[in-house]
Amino acid sequence: MSRIRQSAIACPSLPSPVTTLTYDFVHGHAIPEHFHPEDQLVYACRGVMTVRTADGSWVVPARRAVWIPARTPHSIVMSGAVSMRTIYFRARLVRRLPRTCCVVNVSPVLQELILHACTYPSLSRRSRIQANLIAVIVDQLGMVRAIPLQLPSPSDTRALRVAETLQRDPSEQRSLHAVCKQAGASKRTIERLFQSETHLSLGKWRQQLRLLRSLQLLAAGEKITHAALEAGYSTPSAFIAMFRKALGTTPGRYFAAHVATSR
Repeated sequence: MSRIRQSAIACPSLPSPVTTLTYDFVHGHAIPEHFHPEDQLVYACRGVMTVRTADGSWVVPARRAVWIPARTPHSIVMSGAVSMRTIYFRARLVRRLPRTCCVVNVSPVLQELILHACTYPSLSRRSRIQANLIAVIVDQLGMVRAIPLQLPSPSDTRALRVAETLQRDPSEQRSLHAVCKQAGASKRTIERLFQSETHLSLGKWRQQLRLLRSLQLLAAGEKITHAALEAGYSTPSAFIAMFRKALGTTPGRYFAAHVATSR
């Protein structure tokens, strides 16, 4: 990132090549916008985190992690009670992950490595055991798979007005034609802008918004039917089908499993 927004709080550099932090947050807790000189892996043992940057939002459910490159201004909001484990890596120590934010699946092996690493305040290569742990974590991060839990933000003012309207109420029942017209452009123009700026069609972007909103609602304790309707799905079955397609299981099984295995 070539320029840091002045509103973001700069955190000081950390002395060790790898530093860890463990936090437990209540529902609704918000971490204001800030940035680190280090690369950052933020893992959710429990609950759902929403990470926001100038480029969009990333929703991080349990047993997933978000990769935040060094000097990326970001804020985090918690949905449900969140157990967060954070590992800071000296910039460029992990070379196989992108220089942009992404949500990644965390394998059982990587989960145990993260949890074990977080029993140390910091890791040093001067210790053979800690150096080996750093090497294994870096190797495992080179094999993670990114998953599409991002909601990219358009930059054109007309497209941004459409995005903000839909985000205020994902269950908005007006047609996309009507929403685009209110924003001052035709649906065809907005479609072109979304495709070029977010690499998603307007319809796909709206589907992604609804899926991510449903994750936040379920993490906050809402029932599946309520979360589905609040997120804009026509029926709970339509929501369950979309959830299964994105995360590989039903919402009931997913959240029951992560409660059972969180620690």
